[in-house]
Amino acid sequence: MVEDNAEVRQAVKVYKALGEPTRLKIALLLTEERNLCCSDIGSKLESIAGSTLSHHLKQLTDCGLLDLRKDGTYIYYSVNHEIAQKYAPYLLK
Repeated sequence: MVEDNAEVRQAVKVYKALGEPTRLKIALLLTEERNLCCSDIGSKLESIAGSTLSHHLKQLTDCGLLDLRKDGTYIYYSVNHEIAQKYAPYLLK
């Protein structure tokens, strides 16, 4: 059975996003700890420039794998468990 085009496109986006080691580390971190802001993620992963981290978070958010919640000037990220379960169940182990 062939999935509809929208699901195929979303699967490709998720797999492309997770194909980069830093983004995979970010996703794995956010499955362990929910609602982390960019600076918290950066301090836990170390050696990632803020602009690079922002780029990675945007990629993960754009593919639907991360949800974000704005609170004042902070943005908190967490894994979208529905998308992770469907396309990347490895993250939820």
